Formats: sequence, C-alpha cells, structure tokens
Amino acid sequence: MSFIACQFDSEAAEILTIFNHAILNTTALYEYQPRTMATMQQWFQNKTAGNFPVIGLRNAAGQLVAFGSYGTFRAFPAFKYSVEHSVYVHPDHQGMGYGSQILAELIAAATAQQYHLLIGGIDAENSGSIALHQKYGFVHSGTISQAGFKFGRWLDLAFYQLTLATPNTPVDG
Repeated sequence: MSFIACQFDSEAAEILTIFNHAILNTTALYEYQPRTMATMQQWFQNKTAGNFPVIGLRNAAGQLVAFGSYGTFRAFPAFKYSVEHSVYVHPDHQGMGYGSQILAELIAAATAQQYHLLIGGIDAENSGSIALHQKYGFVHSGTISQAGFKFGRWLDLAFYQLTLATPNTPVDG
C-alpha cells in the first residue's frame, strides 16, 4: 500500500468511479446524478485553489482503493480553521481498513496545515462511517433530521467533529 497525492490527470477517472458508485448505490453522497469528468476537473481545481489535499491509497496492484479530502466548511472568514472532510473506499475494498488509513492521513494533514476542527457530515444510518470516526476521537455534534431525500425516504445528516490542538497562534481576520 502506498499513499499518493491525487492529481486530476492520474486519478480523476478512478475517483469518479468511486464517487459515482456511492451516488448511485448509497446515501454517502446526497446526490442523484452521476458526476462527470468536467465535474471532477472543477472539483480538483477547487481543491488546488484552496490548498486542500486529495490523499489516495493504492494497493500493490496499483489500484486506487480509497481516497479522502477536505475543504471549506462554510465560506465565512471566522470558519477559516474548520474544514469538512470526506473519505471514500472503492466498493470492492470496503471493510479492509483503508478508510481508517485515509482518515488518519487527513487528520495529520489538517494538523500540519494548522486547522482546528475536522467536520464530517455522515448519513445517520451509516454505522460503519460513524464507528470509524468515533475510533479516531470524533464526537457527535448534532443531527439535522430529514436533511435530504433519496431512495424514496428522508435522510438524517449527523455531524461528527474532531477538535485538533492547532492552530498554534489563531488570529482574527
């Protein structure tokens, strides 16, 4: 296994496959339509512009088995130390600890970049993702009932947060 810094040219197609499986088959993403390569190009541009990492994990066969990233939580200045993250695992490789490895790398990256709060918005019925986050010390910070509607039912969105010891010297403005 090896961690990589994902790039549009080399990983977009594999990430797109993972995203679209999640969109079409799960409530991990509250989206209806599969993403396109144009969507991925904009997604990568946004990550680059914000200096947000896209961390991937490749297996010995060279397949991208998992990835994660974080980005702006809310686009207001006082939220500058908070980021919302996501972790996705290829459907053929779930339950093997890859999501855990990606989450650990995201925590390390957020700490290195001096963020204070990592926030995960998780479908309240996604017990696997909730357990993963709790393993790393994330705590439940609230649930928005009936926040989304997908697959013919209302979905509750639970928020989990991890407070980091950073930044070393927070400032206003």
